[in-house]
Amino acid sequence: MEEFILMCQRLHQIKIVCSHEPEPLGTAGPIAFAKDFLQTAEPFFVFNADIACAFPLADLVAFHKRHGCEGSLFVTKVEEPSRYGVVIYEPSGKVQRFAHRPKQYTGNSINAGIYLFNPSVLARIPAQPTSMEKEIFPLMAQEEQLYCMPLSGFWMDVGSPKNHLLCIGPYLKHLRNTDPSALSTHPAVHGDVLMHESVKVGEGCVIGPNVIIGPDCEIEDGVKLEGATLMQGAHVRKHSYVLNSIIGWRSTVGQWVRVENVTVLGEHVELADEIYVNGGLVLPHKKITTSVAEPRIIM
Repeated sequence: MEEFILMCQRLHQIKIVCSHEPEPLGTAGPIAFAKDFLQTAEPFFVFNADIACAFPLADLVAFHKRHGCEGSLFVTKVEEPSRYGVVIYEPSGKVQRFAHRPKQYTGNSINAGIYLFNPSVLARIPAQPTSMEKEIFPLMAQEEQLYCMPLSGFWMDVGSPKNHLLCIGPYLKHLRNTDPSALSTHPAVHGDVLMHESVKVGEGCVIGPNVIIGPDCEIEDGVKLEGATLMQGAHVRKHSYVLNSIIGWRSTVGQWVRVENVTVLGEHVELADEIYVNGGLVLPHKKITTSVAEPRIIM
């Protein structure tokens, strides 16, 4: 993680500060814990880390300035709102109520997990375990200090490996529409694929659709990848097939291996030749020499 943060700092020419909470502080407490970094003259963003979308942040900034109140958030519509926090609001965007995971249907516009706050919100949040959705937002709505804006484009919860893999397609479609030059044009590619320029690809491979491949990966001859993510340094040997799975950092898939059904390999995992892995969740630094016929955790 430290290596990744340093890389991001260099790439984007920014400074990243990690605020490590001594105990779980909920969804609001960490904001109070990091208040020394947030007490500025400008509003600040807060993001849930398990979402993916187009992040039209400039639109939220303009909206926040127009209404002039303390907080703004994006909302998005979903088919199963009971899993999230439902937002009931006026046509102007003023939030009337905030229902956290309601048992009865109250609407399908949910909190999208992207907020913009004035620094004054810090006075509302105690430095202790606190819920933004259950404790802070209802008070802000009651005082008419919370507005919401519908989020344009795709939105997905990526808080699990399955959801991460489901998100690849919408995300790459978004890139196709907004930045098509970011997608790979390698001869082995079929459909939308995001592949780092350092990746080595052998002969006769089929890559895609909906594949993301990180730096320094190696894909040998005859490999097929579909609906998959390969993390940095992953190696897939000859004639293997990876479907709807995640291959972790510096992990190796042997020859003539089939990996599918939301299999997740942790860092530096090795799969032996000629095995089948079906929905295996493999912890780091393991060597798997026999097939995994049914989904299970391998410690």
